[in-house]
Amino acid sequence: MIREIDEALRELVRTRALDGSDVDVVLDAPTTEWAARRNAPTVNLYLYDLREDTRWRERGWAPRTGADGTVTGRVPAPRLFKLSYLVTAWTARPEDEHRLLDALLGALLAVEILPPEMLGNDLEGLRVPLTVGLPPPEDRGFADVWSSLGGQLKPSIDVVLTAPFSSGAALPVGPPVADPTVVSISDMRGPAQERAGGRRARPEERKPPAPAGPAPRTRKPRKKPT
Repeated sequence: MIREIDEALRELVRTRALDGSDVDVVLDAPTTEWAARRNAPTVNLYLYDLREDTRWRERGWAPRTGADGTVTGRVPAPRLFKLSYLVTAWTARPEDEHRLLDALLGALLAVEILPPEMLGNDLEGLRVPLTVGLPPPEDRGFADVWSSLGGQLKPSIDVVLTAPFSSGAALPVGPPVADPTVVSISDMRGPAQERAGGRRARPEERKPPAPAGPAPRTRKPRKKPT
């Protein structure tokens, strides 16, 4: 999935921002050693952060269907992950870098969702939103990113794409019902319902049976004195 997002973003930059120019588009980490080896105008799309957007996490399981529409299993809802890219321009002169950044910013701001024709098979039919230049989370700053890369702070554009990722888990289901059996309501009635005339007997109507034992003795009437 990440590879497809990488290629879609590269294609977007090549076609919309660079307009077929000979500027290289790479995904390398912009370290000090990489910058020293660079010898051509370059746009760098560095994936520096990957985290789940827990605000949109869904619970439960969704049906997975086959080619004939039959349910073949159940899978958990996909989780949405935010892929953050540090977009930078590298040339021999700062003025040329600023012109590249201007073209990049204009092209990226015009896109709210990655074009479907740029997505691979795994993302076919899915929406991949794109945001540009939003403030980073409080626990992360761009200066920290550059210091961890060992380089000097450089003008950059923060681009975040949100894509669904599947956990890979699945639950099998049984085969579809071929010969359904019709059961009438009368077949499901119990003895208590039969005594109550087809309805469920209330607790007060469910009288326990009389205990077994000897018959009670009857007293003979006394004779009146004469």
